[in-house]
Amino acid sequence: MTSRIETPDTQADLEVRACLDQTPGRSFVMVAGAGSGKTTSLIKAIAHLARTRGPALRRAGQQIACITYTEVAIGEISGDVGVSPLFHISTIHSFLWSVIRPFHSDIAAWVKNRIEEKIAERRAHYDRPRTQERTKARLEHEIADLEAELASIGKVEKFVYGTGSSYAEGVLGHDDVLKLTPACIAAHPLLRNLVAKRFPYIFVDESQDTNQEVIEALRQIAGEHPGLCVGFFGDPMQKIYMSGAGAVPLNPGWAEITKPENFRCPESVLRVINRIRAPSDGLEQVRGRTITVDDIQQSVAGTSNLFILPADAERSARLTAVRKWLAAETGDELWLSDAREGDVRLLVLVHRMAANRLGFPNLYSALSDKAPMSLSEGLRDGTAWPLRPLLQHILPLVVAARSRDQFEVISILRSECPQLEQAQLRLRAMAPTLAALQQALDRLVALLEAGPQATIRDVLTHVRDSELLRLDDRFAIHLVAEPLDDDSDSFKSIQSFLACSVDEIWAYRRYFTEESPFATHHGVKGAQFERVLVVIDDEEAGFRQYSYGKYLGYIPLSDKDEANIAAGEDSVLDRTRRLFYVCCSRAMKDLAVVVFVPDVEAAHASIIERNLFPEGAIRRTEHLD
Repeated sequence: MTSRIETPDTQADLEVRACLDQTPGRSFVMVAGAGSGKTTSLIKAIAHLARTRGPALRRAGQQIACITYTEVAIGEISGDVGVSPLFHISTIHSFLWSVIRPFHSDIAAWVKNRIEEKIAERRAHYDRPRTQERTKARLEHEIADLEAELASIGKVEKFVYGTGSSYAEGVLGHDDVLKLTPACIAAHPLLRNLVAKRFPYIFVDESQDTNQEVIEALRQIAGEHPGLCVGFFGDPMQKIYMSGAGAVPLNPGWAEITKPENFRCPESVLRVINRIRAPSDGLEQVRGRTITVDDIQQSVAGTSNLFILPADAERSARLTAVRKWLAAETGDELWLSDAREGDVRLLVLVHRMAANRLGFPNLYSALSDKAPMSLSEGLRDGTAWPLRPLLQHILPLVVAARSRDQFEVISILRSECPQLEQAQLRLRAMAPTLAALQQALDRLVALLEAGPQATIRDVLTHVRDSELLRLDDRFAIHLVAEPLDDDSDSFKSIQSFLACSVDEIWAYRRYFTEESPFATHHGVKGAQFERVLVVIDDEEAGFRQYSYGKYLGYIPLSDKDEANIAAGEDSVLDRTRRLFYVCCSRAMKDLAVVVFVPDVEAAHASIIERNLFPEGAIRRTEHLD
């Protein structure tokens, strides 16, 4: 266990402990602002239970469950509390799969229903008056495939959880698990009882971004089983994904705990984020970052500046000028560094600015411009289904092959190669199978070194034809000689994505793995940096869900915006405010915001009126000269 467990308790930590010490434990919702040490509170809660309840839980064969958002977070939490059979620390998908996995018949029934829904959708599409003949032909083929798949479900001996879905082979994907498990929990009291018995304590990290269906499933179980203690750790102000639950409603008898401390931001930044947050829930964060000088703890002042610049063709040059000004003003040359060690992050609303500068403009356009929300949102964090096989398996496989890391190569192939499944190995001789796989891997490496001469379509077609890795079934209609437009909202987007050169997927990967100073507003939640430069450019972003112009007052609200606000619904102002709060609260020392606008004078007046930054910290082009 690490020293984080031994850090001084906040009032919120004491309140959580009081809930856990009750018999039965009292469920709670903790609202913890940015930089508050929310994960520290969660870790302390797990460690406290291990000390006080561990022996009893072990005797009963029960576990403390902790559901978190990423594999990185799992490693962080496990590294603090230690690895023990007492803890079940996992992502939301893995947790849900561990719950539902033993119930084969329930999974099969859900899958059958899901296939029947897909068949019904395609039949409805077929019956539309304007459906073209070639589309009808494709739909007939798809319906026949789905009906065959439906008939094969009864032959599936075991369902497994994978990257993409292949129902006939018994493979369920991420989206399937998110829908399947809450549906089964809602339908079956026995399953709710088993979850409560197995996990008498369930903690949910980043609860504001957890799916609403999952939150409701846990609330339902806790409502029926008083012996279950559920703890939600989150911050509705940091809900930046459309699918997130946001604020978690309290069940009767639950405790509401607030953690207002901020241990990350300097005084100047803390004042800014409190002003941003004020119209939301009114939580005022306190304390701020401190450092110890000569055994005396001192507050860090830091800096916060906002620049209003013209939205012209000189954006890149103007960003460079801002960084030079900041380096001179703060006496800190690291503002000019693009190396990771410089700890500078340039935050852009969407990938377009980074894409144009780093070399993946076509890939960005394919999955963003006129693309459905599932693709455009997934582009931000690498979860869009067309990206997953490339980022999670294909590129790591090629990197491992290039570095001659045979252990990693075999590990990926054992997990994802159809030819190495037990059923296939029983039908094939091992030696020729391995030889064919090596030849296919060599070809894959060559394709991904071919630069603009090879496309993503070439790579995925090779992977499919060689059976090197399993691909999502959704690629099937796209990886044919003459793809037929199925009139879906994603068909053209996927076709454009497949036409991109392999250079662009490597460039996207460099960006996605933070090998450049650029990051998106959405991609830095949970991170912190010494120097943060937030780039605001509604014109270049073209994002309907957010509008900094409307939020900062230099673009008028639409009638729909006004109606949403009047009805108390989540509005463009709410979404943008939350995103701006997340961005600004990443700064540990210096914060700069650059706003590119068509009319500098008008924007200057509106931004001053918003009173988010001190008037003396709001600067225009002439200040850079």
